[in-house]
Amino acid sequence: MVPPRRHKQRALQKAAAILTAPGAGALLSVALFAVTGAYGIVKGGHYAAYVAREGEPADILAKALGFSIQAVTISGARELKEQEILALAGISPRNSLLFLDAGKTRERLKTLALVKEAAVSKLYPGRLLIEIEERVPFALWQSGGEIKIVAADGVALGVLRDRRFIGLPFVAGEGANEKLGEYMALLEAAGGLRPKITAGVRVAGRRWTLKTSDGIDILLPETGAEAALAMFAGLERSYHLLAKDVLLFDLRQPGRLVARLTEEAAAGRAAAAAKAAKAAKAKGRRP
Repeated sequence: MVPPRRHKQRALQKAAAILTAPGAGALLSVALFAVTGAYGIVKGGHYAAYVAREGEPADILAKALGFSIQAVTISGARELKEQEILALAGISPRNSLLFLDAGKTRERLKTLALVKEAAVSKLYPGRLLIEIEERVPFALWQSGGEIKIVAADGVALGVLRDRRFIGLPFVAGEGANEKLGEYMALLEAAGGLRPKITAGVRVAGRRWTLKTSDGIDILLPETGAEAALAMFAGLERSYHLLAKDVLLFDLRQPGRLVARLTEEAAAGRAAAAAKAAKAAKAKGRRP
């Protein structure tokens, strides 16, 4: 003998199959419009307000038949709150499970940058399951005068307003958010130099310039940037290059390291050279 509860569940599933058959929704809507239309006339044109409050005719009937959304289970959400998800998905007491379009609900959820993937499942007679895969804050990207939080795939998640993200890797320049993989590979190649690298600037969409905590720029080549940076890191370990009075190191020429001195250092070197030349000249005049 089939238990009453299981029998009821089977009956509801059968009803769901019938009501979701092609043309059933339209037929139900027409029938309910006839009933609720009379209600609207009696109430003096309040039908629109009634529908706005209770839902579309088909949903009203489906809920009356036992297909209201009695429970919503949300999994995978970390940054997003339950009310944000429901509002974005357009789910409210007005909806019935029977006529909820799971595909459209999923697409609405995916319009939010923080949502990487979403799945929506209807479990009859009255439960809705929403599974969310969120994008995780991965880096900071300066663009158009704003600093934005971006995910690993480069999608901007919003403007930086929370200091807890201040320690994320920092990139700047047009398209830098789309090349985060390249920048992270450079940080890996930097080895012991990595703690001194504060930012990566994407230049002309082709190469990187690294900013250091010493206020020095490291200009990297378009190709072979990782090898060039690894070489520089080795020189830094041996000769402490970043402690010199230098504005930038240019690694764009294969096998060469070009340094530009600060104005003070350049002036000091010029003065020393002039003094040495003057001394040599004076020495040459001696009998």
